[in-house]
Amino acid sequence: MSDNTSKEQNSIPTSKVERSAKFVKTGFKIGGNYIKHYSKKLFNPEMDKSELNEDNATDIYQSLSELKGSALKVAQMLSMDKNLLPQAYVDKFTQSQYNAPPLSGPLIVQTFKKYFGKNPEQIYDKFNIRSTNAASIGQVHQAELKGKKLAVKIQYPGVGDSISSDLKLIKPFAFRMLGMSEKELNIYMMEVEERLLEETDYELEVRRSIEFSEACANLANVVFPKYYPELSSKRIITMDWLEGKHLREFLATNPSQQLRDQIGQALWDFYNFQQHELRAVHADPHPGNFMITADGKLGVIDFGCIKVMPDDFYYPFFALTSTDLFDSKEDTIAAFRKLEMILPNDTPAQVDFFYTMFRQMIGLFAKPYITNEFDFGEKAFFDELFGFGERISKMPEFKQARGVKHFIYVNRTNFGLYNILHELKAKVKTDTYKPHVEAVA
Repeated sequence: MSDNTSKEQNSIPTSKVERSAKFVKTGFKIGGNYIKHYSKKLFNPEMDKSELNEDNATDIYQSLSELKGSALKVAQMLSMDKNLLPQAYVDKFTQSQYNAPPLSGPLIVQTFKKYFGKNPEQIYDKFNIRSTNAASIGQVHQAELKGKKLAVKIQYPGVGDSISSDLKLIKPFAFRMLGMSEKELNIYMMEVEERLLEETDYELEVRRSIEFSEACANLANVVFPKYYPELSSKRIITMDWLEGKHLREFLATNPSQQLRDQIGQALWDFYNFQQHELRAVHADPHPGNFMITADGKLGVIDFGCIKVMPDDFYYPFFALTSTDLFDSKEDTIAAFRKLEMILPNDTPAQVDFFYTMFRQMIGLFAKPYITNEFDFGEKAFFDELFGFGERISKMPEFKQARGVKHFIYVNRTNFGLYNILHELKAKVKTDTYKPHVEAVA
């Protein structure tokens, strides 16, 4: 890990008034960008929106970076979905996965005094006041205690208290960027809010981290840090320091195909063991949450976001990916109805349309599941997958809400997994942990 060299931030707007003012100011900037764009377009009618998207992405990211918290977390989530946003936004928002501006030393000390009544130097033998990584909800510092190297994750002030109000403030930007209907956006925001409230509860994260790391302890080539509840609080987590490289640093070393496959297999097993054996899954598969160790193992360093999959979602969804359900149009439509992909008021023509589109979509998604081995370096598969996603995102029929709320994080999890495996160009055995769908009639 290298030190975070971004310009330090000395304060975070924490009150609703301060945070609202920041959004309003950003809104004015975006309005100015549109005026500039359309003024130029008067003289150059062929001009596209590339410059406008670049200017808007820069202004929005700068604002969200200073606000931290749920607003920046939403940007991070959107950057992982390559079909939702123009490339300028994806490029800019991806920075939040690794390199948001860190907090200054005095704010760090203030947080420790609030939750432990002590300075960090009174708790640890050594504590580096400069962060090594700063992301959307917190930043990580290196410390030592009794000869053991530790990672200390500190949540930004006010993040946990501003989630609901921040999501209300970000809705106008989301409307403009995503083009969702209000109903669909409300479902999205409610599910995001629920997960973010959990993600900002560091006591819950420590309990889950211990629970999941113990449950996954027997997986090959997957390692976890040890967590220290006695050195953690509602806004601070202490765990072992895992030495390793983030994905992009690892790939820059030009690893062998064998090593790529080994890491890819570990990642596939980690996710599918959780989905099919635990029915709850680490739902934040961005590359910043993983380290590749010197001995070629996958280190998992963040369990803040967990998505539980209830039976009434798990069975119909994975029956679609892993059984011969598609052989029966009637049974497939019944599963789509359970998952609210086809709605009660749909006309026969709409039922046929959505049956055809969703069958094609899930058929694409399920390709890795229907063979014993899959090459995620296969460019044609991802071109087809992303091309299909881009095509339906422009269809007016998909502007209304479709699918139960569980899709938001389950899709994010699986497509995030696919994306990382694609970056690794890994070939993996996909029959190691299969869906349990025997209960489907």
